[in-house]
Amino acid sequence: MAIKSFQGARKQQQKGTTQLPCRVCDYMTTDLITFRTDQKVIEVVEILIKNKISGGPVVNAQNELVGIISEGDCLKQISESRYYNMPMEDDTVEQRMVKNVETLDGNMNVFDAANVFLESKHRRFPILENGKLVGQISQKDILMAALEMKGDNWNSTTRTSNNG
Repeated sequence: MAIKSFQGARKQQQKGTTQLPCRVCDYMTTDLITFRTDQKVIEVVEILIKNKISGGPVVNAQNELVGIISEGDCLKQISESRYYNMPMEDDTVEQRMVKNVETLDGNMNVFDAANVFLESKHRRFPILENGKLVGQISQKDILMAALEMKGDNWNSTTRTSNNG
């Protein structure tokens, strides 16, 4: 007795189909809110809240990445200032930012970038070009890319319609 497939007829996959762009640079944010090393942490907190963001890159006058500051970095400062009864007004971004920042290549595939996010637990990665900050990719950007591409090339050859 032969085994029957209940998936129905399958379309032949076409060779040389055009792939949608799925590089990090196609989905990264380029209109960034950046911070300076001399900014006060309390000012950063206000900007994060006002713009509903969780952090951002820190750049110098030449737009070169020198660090990244996040809500967590600000929370540490607030906690320590309260615990040690120290004024918050004096702390600067340079004192609180993470200086050793991982970056991603703008030409990287977004699904490879998704794996980097999973392995690193970071929420965002700056993108550099010739040493200058050109954008940032976040977990949300990767999710948006996946949603956009889903209908076009994820398992699209095995879809069948319900014809009763």
